[in-house]
Amino acid sequence: MALIITDDCINCDVCEPECPNEAIFEGAEIYEIDSSKCTECIGHYDEPQCQVVCPVDCIPLDPDNEETKDQLQAKYERLTA
Repeated sequence: MALIITDDCINCDVCEPECPNEAIFEGAEIYEIDSSKCTECIGHYDEPQCQVVCPVDCIPLDPDNEETKDQLQAKYERLTA
């Protein structure tokens, strides 16, 4: 699954630089995640770094973008090829 940033985001700017896939960007009102680039940090880290650094815990799994670990690994390999 890709991750999403909820409306609880306070625009603190800590998640964007932590994303190894550059999937996080500043949206119109809050930060957003490009699901085509989000691998939940598979291939880079053991856990999603944006979730680790988020002070308000506003980055859950996106139920509209379910992916298996194998699919996330394949996405990582495509992004880093």
